[in-house]
Amino acid sequence: MNWITNYVRPKINSMLGRREVPENLWIKCPETGEMVFHKDLEENKWVIPASGFHMKMPAKARLTDLFDGGVYENLPQPKVAQDPLKFRDSKKYSDRLKDSRVKTEQDDTILAGLGKVRGVKLVAVVHEFNFIGGSLGMAAGEAIVKAAERALAEKCPLVIFPASGGARMQEGILSLMQLPRTTVAVNMVKEAGLPYIVVLTNPTTGGVTASYAMLGDVHIAEPGAEIGFAGKRVIEQTLREKLPEGFQTSEYLLEHGMVDMVVKRHDIAPTLASLLKIMLKQPANNDQPVALSA
Repeated sequence: MNWITNYVRPKINSMLGRREVPENLWIKCPETGEMVFHKDLEENKWVIPASGFHMKMPAKARLTDLFDGGVYENLPQPKVAQDPLKFRDSKKYSDRLKDSRVKTEQDDTILAGLGKVRGVKLVAVVHEFNFIGGSLGMAAGEAIVKAAERALAEKCPLVIFPASGGARMQEGILSLMQLPRTTVAVNMVKEAGLPYIVVLTNPTTGGVTASYAMLGDVHIAEPGAEIGFAGKRVIEQTLREKLPEGFQTSEYLLEHGMVDMVVKRHDIAPTLASLLKIMLKQPANNDQPVALSA
């Protein structure tokens, strides 16, 4: 069967000019079950057109979409020790890293860029969830620290888009050490009088929530994003009671004062520009400020 699949079928397809159909040609909406053509989804910023459900957005696409004209300086990835604990569960950690690098074409989960959003210069940091669940390890922590230092050097705001399951267990205590390191880094930005804004995306959980993801001057959340520390099931088992419907969603956190506003993905860039121009005391120009939601 492998010989037929790997040799005969490709040979016949090449002779007949047939192409394999990509597996992700159609994307199913998790909310309604609607099938959406992947090109239509990409053109709509990975938001399902009919239902408005916000799918996970690739880190590279988010940076390109955020900055004016898709133009920005890609900040270099810091070099750190690889697999310092020689960790292995069902698979070697080194193999997981290789697989994720092939899958995402990134060195690790963090991408950072320097550019302008509606004319406002800023440093943006984005998690790639498809890289081991956007988990926070040494490389990610160092990338965030370097991005904060670049924001200080450029005297510009820092904006972070977390999308993570939390600390990376394969790096043990070395991963947990990134929580205070990143906290110190963003506090340096704030102490310098520079704005620090967090745009919470789906999901933002674990140690990331317990550190830099909840330290912003302003917290924006995308609709329907799961935001919390422990998972809903773990909390229910601990408390031995049923949690409210929609617990840990953006809307629930907005209602209970944990985030400042819930903003659709299409409005993120103008909202950031409006807020930052107010915070930096710059003229608003043609941007339409978005009022904070209490």
